[in-house]
Amino acid sequence: MHKRSWSNIALLAAVSLALAACGEGADEAAPAAPLAEDGRPELPAVPVMGPERVIIAFGDSLFAGYGLDPRDAYPEKLEAALRAKGINADVVNAGVSGDTSAAGLNRLEFTLAAQKTPPALFILELGGNDLLRGISPEQTRENLGKMLAILQKQKVPVLLMGMRAPPNYGPEYQAQFDAIYRDLAKEYGAALIPFWLEDIYRDPALFQSDRIHPTAEGIEKLVESTLGEVQEALPPAE
Repeated sequence: MHKRSWSNIALLAAVSLALAACGEGADEAAPAAPLAEDGRPELPAVPVMGPERVIIAFGDSLFAGYGLDPRDAYPEKLEAALRAKGINADVVNAGVSGDTSAAGLNRLEFTLAAQKTPPALFILELGGNDLLRGISPEQTRENLGKMLAILQKQKVPVLLMGMRAPPNYGPEYQAQFDAIYRDLAKEYGAALIPFWLEDIYRDPALFQSDRIHPTAEGIEKLVESTLGEVQEALPPAE
C-alpha cells in the first residue's frame, strides 16, 4: 500500500513535468502578439505595394521641420504613415524656413524641373510668413494663384493647406486672408484642407516655445489628422 502511493505520486509528478515542458514549448512556438500604444494587439504590417508615388511637400518652416530632428518633420512622418497604409510613397521635403508666397513662387518651377517624373501629388503649404510680415492678402492670393496656375498647366494634382489669420489682425484682414485658400481651391480645382493646424492650434503644449512651430508630438497629430485628406487627394496609381 505504501509503495503504491509513492509510485502514484512519482507518476503524477512526471506527468506534471511533461505538461509544463509542453506548455513552455508552446509559449516559445507562439509568442504573445506585441501590443500597440493603446494596449491592443498590433495588426500585421501592410505590405507596400504598387509603383512609387512621389509627393512634393512644398512649404515653409512648418514643412521644413524647424526646431525638430529632420526625421520628425511633417513630410517624413507623412511618408511613414502612407507607407504603413501600403502606399509606396516618397514624400520630398521641399520646405524652406522663412519662405513667403513670393519666395515659393520664385522657386516653384525649379523644384518641378528637378524631378525625374511629374509628382503624383503636390502639397502646397504657404502663407503663414505672409501673415507674420503683414503682407497684403491680395499679394498672397496673387502669388498662390500663379503657383496653382503653373501646377494646373503641368497637370499636377494639388492639395492646398489652408492657413487662418488670427483675430488680432482685424476682421477685414482676417476675412480677406481666410477666403484666399477656399477661393483658389475652387478656381483651380485643388483639394483643400481649410486650416491644416486645426487639430492642434488650441493646445500650447503641442507647440515649441515660439508658439508658432509644432513639437514632434504636434507633428504626429497633424499627420494623423490630415492623412485621410492626403490619401483622397492622391490619384489612383496607373
